[in-house]
Amino acid sequence: MAGIPTGVLEVRHLVKEYKSFRAVDDLSFTIHPGEIVGLLGPNGAGKTTALRCMAGILRPTSGQVLINGHDLLQDQARAKSGLAFVPELPSLYELLTVEEHMKFVAMCFDTLDVYDALLEPLLKRYNLLDKRNQLVATLSKGMKQKLAIACALVHRANVFMFDEPIIGIDPAGVVEVKDEFRRAKDGGAAVLVSTHLLDTAEKLCDRVIILAKGRKIAEGTLAQLQSQFGMEGRSLEDVFLELTDEPRQAAPVFDI
Repeated sequence: MAGIPTGVLEVRHLVKEYKSFRAVDDLSFTIHPGEIVGLLGPNGAGKTTALRCMAGILRPTSGQVLINGHDLLQDQARAKSGLAFVPELPSLYELLTVEEHMKFVAMCFDTLDVYDALLEPLLKRYNLLDKRNQLVATLSKGMKQKLAIACALVHRANVFMFDEPIIGIDPAGVVEVKDEFRRAKDGGAAVLVSTHLLDTAEKLCDRVIILAKGRKIAEGTLAQLQSQFGMEGRSLEDVFLELTDEPRQAAPVFDI
């Protein structure tokens, strides 16, 4: 990540509606350079819809997304040049080999000048070296996720957005992905991670944003949330469940 300019993501009054249903409702926040922010919420809270709007995949009903100061709707090419988005289910080109896929991404972002230097380290880092000539179609779900993350790193992105990035990845890969987030942070990038893994978010993120029914209901560090809602000493899981009114799952009872 060395040499990457600092990045910033600004979301202003983002709204996404589907007919009468408002999936994202007046969402605003800023992620500063060198910061990892967790995007949390129960199923159906609007996290993935919000991310897809921020990545330029969905057109918002209203609002504004700024990436490094560039409006995503008005100046899409410049805004996306600094953005890397890894969805929960990556849509990869399955008839390309692993290496061809990474080179294709570098070509799309006009970063072939850094591709050669990054290829081997990324293949080794994500355990893809012996699969470099395999078709993407032959990879497991976890390996496809690793490839998607590696592809996010072959251009000069300084704003990263990840939707459930470690689901399906083996334990060693999970450690590497978390280290990748920290390297991005140390390099001055702005990192947004959507996850259901609250213990991971508590350890990894500088602060969190909690959504419920499309609206932001809380934002801050764990200490700030504990203080604001009178839950000193409680875990992020406790705070999340209290704020979202999510019931805890009772342990199953077995008749023996």
